[in-house]
Amino acid sequence: MIRPWVAIQRNPASGSGHRRRSLRDLASALKRHDLRPHIFSRRERLNLRLLDPERRAALVGIVAAGGDGTLADVVNRYPGIPVCPFPLGTENLLAKYLEIPFDGAAAARVIAAGNRRTCDLGLAGDEQRFLIMASAGFDADVIRRLHESRRGNISHLSYLAPICQSTIHYPFTKLIVKANGQAEPIEGSFVVVSNFPTYALKLPINPEADPADGMLTVRVFEKPGLWNLAKYSAMVIRRKHFDRSDVRIIQTAALTIESESSIPIQIDGDPFDATPIRLRCLPGELELFVP
Repeated sequence: MIRPWVAIQRNPASGSGHRRRSLRDLASALKRHDLRPHIFSRRERLNLRLLDPERRAALVGIVAAGGDGTLADVVNRYPGIPVCPFPLGTENLLAKYLEIPFDGAAAARVIAAGNRRTCDLGLAGDEQRFLIMASAGFDADVIRRLHESRRGNISHLSYLAPICQSTIHYPFTKLIVKANGQAEPIEGSFVVVSNFPTYALKLPINPEADPADGMLTVRVFEKPGLWNLAKYSAMVIRRKHFDRSDVRIIQTAALTIESESSIPIQIDGDPFDATPIRLRCLPGELELFVP
């Protein structure tokens, strides 16, 4: 008889110093709750472990120990298995939203208590699931440049050079949003599609987003150019963008984003493909451990 166990899939880049100690604390705390922890640095080892039907049946859940990218990777690789984010990354947007602390003992208590929340997922293209948001435009161009030049861990300072490069080179090509249930397409320069109401730096772009309503919340910023981007950014910070005629909001189960030339897409803070892209909501496809 295999004892209940918890898989901890860690990002290898997030396993040093105090982060390594926090993983040890998490493993020790899980043992105190009679849950066997198994830490995996390599995805292949966890894949092999889950091929055993008995081991899979005894699995309580998977801890995604890293940032939002690690969490998205776990959700895509192991659909249908409950997940607990353990925040070791730069932004940790979902862990902050769910109030999962950077504390091994506290995270172990959340898992042992068995409290779960059923949420929607997004789907980009045919196969790639996303949890938090997707976007097309300037920020996706920044993220593409960041990952093309990435060396090791990312910090907030890592974004400075890519932002400067996008400021010089991004073309602000017109984007066309076609949403299910929307009679006419909407044109804009920057599009954010949210499943959860959170975004980098706590910017309240789509605070109306509800991860359990079976819909995606879409905000289209219409006017192009750096000056308008700066104005829109200031409006978002001050929460003044909600009632503007040049900032459109849609709630839809599915949409496409098109453009005359290819524009980068990002999902959950990682680069993903380019326009044209189809995005849709997968209602109730995710189970998350919550306090």
